Amino acid sequence: MRIRSSLLLLATLAAGFAITISRFAAETPSEAQAAHFAEHNSTAYTLAPAQLQKAVPLSRTRRTLAVAGPAWMFAQLLLILVLGVAAWMRGVAAGLSKNRWVQGFSFVFLLLLVIQMLNLPLGIYGHRVALGYGLSVQGWGSWLGDKAKMFALEWIFGGLTTMLIFLVLRKWPTRWWFWFWIPAVLILVSVVFVTPYVFDPMFNKFEPLAKSNPALVERLEQVVARSGLSIPPERMFLMRASAKSTELNAYVTGFGASKRVVVWDTTITRCTPDEISFIFAHEMGHYALGHIVLGVALSCIALLPLFWIGYHAVRILLGRFGAAWGIPSQQDWGALVVLLLVLCALTTLSDPFANAISRTIEHNADVYGEEAVHGIVANPQAVGRQAFQMLGEDSLDDPTPHPLFEWWFDTHPATRFRAAFAEAYDPWGAGQPPKYFAK
Repeated sequence: MRIRSSLLLLATLAAGFAITISRFAAETPSEAQAAHFAEHNSTAYTLAPAQLQKAVPLSRTRRTLAVAGPAWMFAQLLLILVLGVAAWMRGVAAGLSKNRWVQGFSFVFLLLLVIQMLNLPLGIYGHRVALGYGLSVQGWGSWLGDKAKMFALEWIFGGLTTMLIFLVLRKWPTRWWFWFWIPAVLILVSVVFVTPYVFDPMFNKFEPLAKSNPALVERLEQVVARSGLSIPPERMFLMRASAKSTELNAYVTGFGASKRVVVWDTTITRCTPDEISFIFAHEMGHYALGHIVLGVALSCIALLPLFWIGYHAVRILLGRFGAAWGIPSQQDWGALVVLLLVLCALTTLSDPFANAISRTIEHNADVYGEEAVHGIVANPQAVGRQAFQMLGEDSLDDPTPHPLFEWWFDTHPATRFRAAFAEAYDPWGAGQPPKYFAK
């Protein structure tokens, strides 16, 4: 069985690498030339001195929070084990009822409560920073309300997932990593599908874009027609982000019947129609290039080796420290904390790989967006550069981000690179075919 497991793991990793490499390799000469220019350009995206004085310390704070978040999560899970808190929570849950559903949901509730309280100071600090720099306008009551709603969702779905894990674990104690992977894939796909219908409306208000901005919808339909896609106005939504944030954004979410393009009202208020067209075209690129499906597929592939390593790591940790932690076996409720500890470490270590894929996907969408608005806006290079200038100014993005931080944590290429690339990418002027609209 171990040989088969190893072969399955290698095959899974090979499939993931094959998909990723194919995305990295598809670079046209014009794209490579513009990327080389962008790597050495420092003038396409700049900040005024007053903005730079805010952006530099904010960048340091963001780096600190990005490192502190996963590090503190790992540390607190370890403390919960070492101090016997996991064993205590197991005892409380078992004392409430002999019913395993009551025990499981009680244990998850206590665990989430402890984690929430331990994370609260860091969360409060992060929100204070956002308020202090004018990136957020969300009041503390609304912020705490969102925290409460997130806690409820994590408890409900975390409880159900926990019950499923232990059900599979009892039935296949040495192969649960595989048999849990199958429903985990189904859960992941289901969550992505229902998020626009169920979860997003719990935290923000949405409305059809045509309701408040019919002229903009007509403009965006020109971009859609240019691409040959079918994105009806019913799939274009406005999000009332200004109730909580001052930043600009747009995104795609869902897939299949739930897939939609969402534009923040802050973006519509502060950007020109040409800039919005470019931003929309970028998001449409995710739609056209199948990035959501790709992301879900890669996540599903990654789960299998993650669970496989997690299974072996949990067995080793329990064999060595289980008695000291008061967790005798992997079927003990407290073993959930051990599994979370292992998965926390593995996901943190895999972040550079996952984020490299994300940056490639975002870059491809940038290329698609600039090509999609060619012939619709007068100067797609200038429009693209100005759009990134606006996005960067609004978020106070540092024009010179730390290379190590960018490599490990950033899910998008640096704003400096994106603005310079948009300014330089012009296959039409060089008489070369574009990457996605060659026909």
